[in-house]
Amino acid sequence: MRPLFCFITFLCFCFGNAQNEYIPKKYVLDANQFYGSILLHNPDISHLITDHPGGIILGVSRKTYGHKEWESDFGYPDTGYTFVFQNTNNPTLGKHFGLYGHYNFYFLKRNIQLRVAQGLAYNTNPYDKNENFRNNAYGSHILSSTVLMLNYHKENLVAGLGLRAGLSFVHYSNANFKAPNTSTNTMAVNFGLTYDLDGGKVYEYIEPGPKEKITEPIRYNFALRSGVNESDVIDSGRYGFWILSAYADKRLGRKSAIQLGTDVFFSNFLKELIRFQSISFPEMDVAADTDYKRVGLFVGHELFVNKMSVVAQLGYYVYYPFDFEGRMYNRIGMKRYFGHKIFGAITLKSHGAKAEAVEFGIGIRL
Repeated sequence: MRPLFCFITFLCFCFGNAQNEYIPKKYVLDANQFYGSILLHNPDISHLITDHPGGIILGVSRKTYGHKEWESDFGYPDTGYTFVFQNTNNPTLGKHFGLYGHYNFYFLKRNIQLRVAQGLAYNTNPYDKNENFRNNAYGSHILSSTVLMLNYHKENLVAGLGLRAGLSFVHYSNANFKAPNTSTNTMAVNFGLTYDLDGGKVYEYIEPGPKEKITEPIRYNFALRSGVNESDVIDSGRYGFWILSAYADKRLGRKSAIQLGTDVFFSNFLKELIRFQSISFPEMDVAADTDYKRVGLFVGHELFVNKMSVVAQLGYYVYYPFDFEGRMYNRIGMKRYFGHKIFGAITLKSHGAKAEAVEFGIGIRL
């Protein structure tokens, strides 16, 4: 439960602390019903796609008006929280209850809203070798979850009430915290209402004035990441891992920076997987003393949103003694800066669409 506690603390601090600084305090509620399909992203879950899932999406969002410089940089987005209830309409998969922090971004004169939400979900019926062995999608009750919503969004049409309709995408995975972890993706249509808590009172957006151009020398970053994960072999055991990262970044402007660096992976679950394959599958020709460590080089991009940022990296293992999911890897996630140098991070490391681990990290930018 420690990773769960750390995640919730991190998420609440990131969104809650940022919101307390914004004035005026204008909140909008939204309630949406959705209905869709679970996508067949992997043939291993074909037996689980038997009906159309449905549910509700609730949100509370706080408006921004440009009181902070970053707000106008991104078109005055909203910040807030989302709750999702999803009934998969399949007793094997069960139901989901999810809580997320979100940003709403606006386009086309603020008529189109893109919601990006990240959080945790609780599944009511995960895999159990005796009671629910058919559920190879979720190996645990607690799942990492992502929600994307692209909606036509019109607020305050009548007495604070508004309408919204569009498409939603919901992803559930425990990132190999516990096997099995085939995961699911739901694509759905949604329709809902919005309600302005102050009855539709209008506030003016602050037009951005001349902004100081950000020019920085190359910065050097060092990060330590850790967590717990398991191989795809069910009941092979969960093991801790450590990742040491060192990289340089160069700011390209106010919003972004590019990165180049290296990772050293100490993934203890590979020790057990190597031992297991060397004994159980001699035809795979895996030596029991094969080194479990890996070293990778990566390039990346960082998008800065206030004190938070979104990180995306693509890497290649240059030291790769044991073949596990291929030499290419990718990482995506969030960072939160505490001052100008120290940051915390939650990232998902995977090989293509195949997740390996959720990483909890701390680092310094010099």
